[in-house]
Amino acid sequence: MARWIVTLVLIYFIVRAISRFARGILEGMSPPPEKQPSAMPLVRDPVCGTFVVPSRAVTAGSGAGVRFFCSEKCRRAYEMKAAR
Repeated sequence: MARWIVTLVLIYFIVRAISRFARGILEGMSPPPEKQPSAMPLVRDPVCGTFVVPSRAVTAGSGAGVRFFCSEKCRRAYEMKAAR
């Protein structure tokens, strides 16, 4: 009786391994799904014109008057220009 149970369990694992192997081969032969790149909003630096991701940009001002800059150098140049 125990021999039959061991044999059935062994057959189950062998069939499962073969089916996973075949599924892996079929999945590998199919073309990869096309992924659309996720769009990220960009803002333009008013000094040099470089496009910057807002979360990584250096900022000046507040509220609706926020300006985004690619570097501290551009922000200082903008502030010097605005002070004149």
